[in-house]
Amino acid sequence: MPRRKRNAGSSSDATGDSDDSVEHEKTDSSQSDGNTRANTRMTRASLRLSQSSQDAPPDVKQVVDRDESPPRTPTGNAQSSESDIDVSSPSASHDESHAKDPSQKDSDSDPSHRPKRRRFHESYNFNMKCPTPGCNSLGHLTGKHERHFSISGCPLYHNLSADECKVKAIDRDKQDEERSQSQTEESRHATRHQAPTPRQVRYKEKVVEMRRKRDSPLAKEQKEKNMEHRQSHGTTREPLLENITSEYDLELFRKAQARASEDLEKLRLQGQITEGSNMIKTIVFGRYELDTWYHSPYPEEYARLGRLYVCEFCLKYMKSQTILRRHMAKCVWKHPPGDEVYRKGAISVFEVDGKKNKIYCQNLCLLAKLFLDHKTLYYDVEPFLFYVMTEADNTGCHLVGYFSKEKNSFLNYNVSCILTMPQYMRQGYGKMLIDFSYLLSKVEEKVGSPERPLSDLGLISYRSYWKEVLLRYMYNFQGKEISIKEISQETAVNPVDIVSTLQSLQMLKYWKGKHLVLKRQDLIDEWKAKENKRGSKTIDPSSLKWTPPKGT
Repeated sequence: MPRRKRNAGSSSDATGDSDDSVEHEKTDSSQSDGNTRANTRMTRASLRLSQSSQDAPPDVKQVVDRDESPPRTPTGNAQSSESDIDVSSPSASHDESHAKDPSQKDSDSDPSHRPKRRRFHESYNFNMKCPTPGCNSLGHLTGKHERHFSISGCPLYHNLSADECKVKAIDRDKQDEERSQSQTEESRHATRHQAPTPRQVRYKEKVVEMRRKRDSPLAKEQKEKNMEHRQSHGTTREPLLENITSEYDLELFRKAQARASEDLEKLRLQGQITEGSNMIKTIVFGRYELDTWYHSPYPEEYARLGRLYVCEFCLKYMKSQTILRRHMAKCVWKHPPGDEVYRKGAISVFEVDGKKNKIYCQNLCLLAKLFLDHKTLYYDVEPFLFYVMTEADNTGCHLVGYFSKEKNSFLNYNVSCILTMPQYMRQGYGKMLIDFSYLLSKVEEKVGSPERPLSDLGLISYRSYWKEVLLRYMYNFQGKEISIKEISQETAVNPVDIVSTLQSLQMLKYWKGKHLVLKRQDLIDEWKAKENKRGSKTIDPSSLKWTPPKGT
């Protein structure tokens, strides 16, 4: 700290006259004011000394000292330099404005007068809060963070307090340290076939004894307490776990919960978990990892993970890669349930009844919602039939896409919802699904149309399909007069869709009170050249083995 120079004629000096001391005080004060204006890089320590010499009130010192304290981040971690947020107290700034002298106004430009900038972690969102009712988002189940934003880290949900979590965290750290030290000492003298050490034998006996004590059933008071807790909190709190199992097993379970919560917190800080929106970012589906487009109403415990693991055969969704690997080792499904109504080459179509295979159809709808914006039906699948297209190889039938259809549609909708999986898009499978839906309408001897509203990609696919159907019909048509009704009966396309497509192709003209269909040879030749070059996938009607369900 710089030392303050004493004035030669100040009142604190005993060697001087009183008149001279007054004059010296005036000149020195004026000089100090001039030096304050000139010196724009004054340190905070010198500022305190100058203010104390000018008899500044103690409020200013308290405000400055308060700003000296290091700020803490909301998550309890170290300061981060990515984002800065100004934090200032309105009352303190008000006191400072009254405490300043007029002579100090010129020193406002001094950087030392500005409030300090406090830095927060860049991943912190001030609008986030814990979903548990009555929780203020303070504390963490691991005891290592100051705040939490999910149920997995909520002490209140686990019937604990923030202080209890911190104490448990300290105990866990001590146990881990002791265990690591003992393992290090034992590994020095370890052999390949070494018998259990006396310490391990004593620990095993202790665990057996602790578990033997818990063989007695729950007391009546404990049962009433558990029932009261369940009735008052329901599913918003974890059930009371005391006396349900041994203290040893309960402590193991608490450690596993804390470890899982710590892993989720690390993923959240890395941006791999989304809070608030509960939107799944990616799904692991077979050998593909797909980025999702829209929100799907999966259960909250799965939606908040950010990444979902889905079996590509039975469509069961899981939380981790380990669970998926164990499930795939036991899953006996290699194709969708239901009847195979179409097969040509590696392409097959299965008819799945929503009433007979309810769980599979619900999982299919939840999966489809990740890539569809307008889909609103997820669980009421019984009135629908699902036609699932697959591509077969030596491992099974892999999901390509599907469309659903009402069993009894009063408006003759032949498609309620249609989806091609992202990994199979732009390969002609969407038109194959549409063509298959119209093939079913032909077998039923009906005119069909998709249910509105269509998604953006669905509208593009249908317009492209209708255009191709009309140009193929024009290419094969040899007569002179053409009727929209005849086109509709032969192609099973709704007349409204035919007219809208002809208008978009500028092949419909109104002349002398009649609507004329123009046969534009340039469009037909262009379509034929593309079809020969592309060799698009088509549906073979002879490969269909299907009869309309009864009651349709």
